[in-house]
Amino acid sequence: MTGKRFTKSTLPQKTCAACGRPFAWRRKWAHDWDAVKTCSERCKGDLRHRNAAARTDADA
Repeated sequence: MTGKRFTKSTLPQKTCAACGRPFAWRRKWAHDWDAVKTCSERCKGDLRHRNAAARTDADA
């Protein structure tokens, strides 16, 4: 292969729903890029804890 298909600057980006930082497309997310909301497993856990706490506060 003589050239790359994408350069880092042309990869699609999103903003993390948990931390608010931008993150770029990764090959492992290629099949479900539309469903990806967080930049890492840590942020995914933080978002789940935050949502669970909000639900318990709303129930009380």
